Amino acid sequence: MDTYTLIIAVSGIIIISFFFNTIAKKTNIPSVLLLMILGVALQSFVSNDERTTLLEILPIIGNVGLIMIVLEAALDLELERDKLPAILKSFLVALIALIASSIAIAYALHFMLPAHPEIKKCLAYAIPLSIMSSAIIIPSVTALRNDKKEFMVYESTFSDILGIMFFFFLMGSEHQESGGEIVGSILANIFITFILAAIVAYGLVYLFQKLTSQVKLFLIIAILMLIYALAKKFHLSALVIILAFGLVLNNTDVFFRGRLNRYVNEEATQPLMHDFHTITLETAFVIRTLFFVIFGITITLSSLIDLEVALISLAIVGILFIVRLIVLKIFVRKFFIPQLWIAPRGLITILLFFSISTEHPAFVIPGFDSGILLYTIIISSIIMAAALIADRGEKVSDVFIQNVRDNIKEIRDIPKNVIPGRKRISDREERSSRREIHDNNNSR
Repeated sequence: MDTYTLIIAVSGIIIISFFFNTIAKKTNIPSVLLLMILGVALQSFVSNDERTTLLEILPIIGNVGLIMIVLEAALDLELERDKLPAILKSFLVALIALIASSIAIAYALHFMLPAHPEIKKCLAYAIPLSIMSSAIIIPSVTALRNDKKEFMVYESTFSDILGIMFFFFLMGSEHQESGGEIVGSILANIFITFILAAIVAYGLVYLFQKLTSQVKLFLIIAILMLIYALAKKFHLSALVIILAFGLVLNNTDVFFRGRLNRYVNEEATQPLMHDFHTITLETAFVIRTLFFVIFGITITLSSLIDLEVALISLAIVGILFIVRLIVLKIFVRKFFIPQLWIAPRGLITILLFFSISTEHPAFVIPGFDSGILLYTIIISSIIMAAALIADRGEKVSDVFIQNVRDNIKEIRDIPKNVIPGRKRISDREERSSRREIHDNNNSR
């Protein structure tokens, strides 16, 4: 593919993604599903060599997207005293649902997969499948009641962070045999990560307000990416550092108290924070678009017609929602609809799944079909879309049909005078009409 064709393709995909977002707002169909379908439609235009290249760059795009999505979510989290109960409740729901779902799915994979792989390997696949996608949830819940929306934003963000931490803790135990070694490694990792996160967060926020150059937003992003990559090299939970920076920047009044208050100027920080939030939002949109389209291009559709793959996927989805129902009944108790059905899987699930085969071969389960992953993403996203539509008091089928009708109507209602050729005809007819009126007046 030559340079200009590639530029045309990327530009076209981003433009189409913008319209997919508009459709998603009208129908509550997650835009990532539409992006994956677009990727599947583009498969015939991509050669096998190009597909291999895309598979190699997918983890790079995914990691950058992960940083931007977590940063975007952190910049939306306001830590206020009256919100503390909701934050704590959403944290407990995310934590317990993640652990319970991971264990249950691991045992389901152990018994349902033909080779009956060991539980540790099954757990490596179960954790990504148990992580909710904040990349899908946060843009999708804007129409919910404020308390429900905040709960879902907090829960999905915590699910992302905790899931990634647990996954890489497990990957770090690859060469450790005893349970004591694993626990010790996890505790040391947590301690070092939180110390480093605090230092980086306070240091970068202080630096952020002191920079006078016009070019500073991407400088901060570059520093964050550098720190993220270095932390990953040392097997630390790098996203905790990103989350900490976003939280401190968005809540300077909470983190800079007492003597620390003199090190921050909120009047200088707020305008910069607004610009920073905008650029992370825009960048996350582009990265998310490219990631899901590339993933769609690399999907093997033949796996979707495998009955065994479908049954395993349905079992996984069933486990996810049964565990979620139990946890919400314990902690939320009432009014947890539609939150129960808002549990899609997405970017992080895909990214961690690919990292197993590329970076941690000791955990690979031979013969594990990627169709299981795809089915789980599609089914959970469709369930969420249906629940959000029903929450608005509408029928799912009516919304889909009406959206199609609206799009057709918009095309039909295009004014004739904006269509080349028709404008000339219209002008000619208008001149002819004026001439007839003029002639009639003269004859009178």
